[in-house]
Amino acid sequence: MGYIEYHVADKIATITLNRPEAANAQNMQLLDELDAAFTRGASDEDVAVIVLRAEGKHFSAGHDLKSGTPAPEKITLDWIYAAEARRYLEYSLRWRNIPKPTIAAVQGRCIAGGLLLCWPCDLIIAAEDALFSDPVVTMGIGGVEYHGHTWELGARKAKEILFTGRPLTAEEAEKVGMVNRVVARADLDAEARALAAQIAEMPSFGLRQAKRAVNQTLDVQGFYAAIQSVFDVHQTGHGNALSVGGYPILVRLEEMKTKIK
Repeated sequence: MGYIEYHVADKIATITLNRPEAANAQNMQLLDELDAAFTRGASDEDVAVIVLRAEGKHFSAGHDLKSGTPAPEKITLDWIYAAEARRYLEYSLRWRNIPKPTIAAVQGRCIAGGLLLCWPCDLIIAAEDALFSDPVVTMGIGGVEYHGHTWELGARKAKEILFTGRPLTAEEAEKVGMVNRVVARADLDAEARALAAQIAEMPSFGLRQAKRAVNQTLDVQGFYAAIQSVFDVHQTGHGNALSVGGYPILVRLEEMKTKIK
């Protein structure tokens, strides 16, 4: 069973997260399929813009820590580091640097690992009901693996969201510049496609250069180095969890997700 749908029409590739029964939680198969879809869109000469969307009520409940994960007593720090470096850090950085404009259309909950899907996109359109959150500080870890919080929210808002674990509304996200625009839930797909269609008419070389210019400016300011270094710091949280016996973080995260309807 596949968890990703891919469709191309009018120079727009639409990638759909299609695991609504699990609030589009990201197991390893979903992330591998998503990476393949982004790679396909990036290399397709008939594609000018890529739109990432999700089926169901929620964009993504984050990492699925049950599917494909060893039993808690068998988890090692080496396993965690390797798995997260590939699927949570390297994938997100690769998606960020796709040489074509990308748009994320977000509705409902976008929790922790869900941020690793929308933040690498160039533009974000959010439905009015969208809620963005990273509650992993409550489990003893300083934030998700692709730690774009400061860049996306600004330092003080990033600290507020991390320190409290509360969700950021779509309206708040737009005010701080994390979201480009907020639309009615019923209009989300149409608005994302309309923006993609507008961008698709621009010269592809100019779009590529503009994206590269902005991303390189952020990298000169320290984005790439910060993402890499904070990822290593992130791993100390896992080491702490392992040191206290078992892996209670897995249990607590899954308990939180069962409350999402």
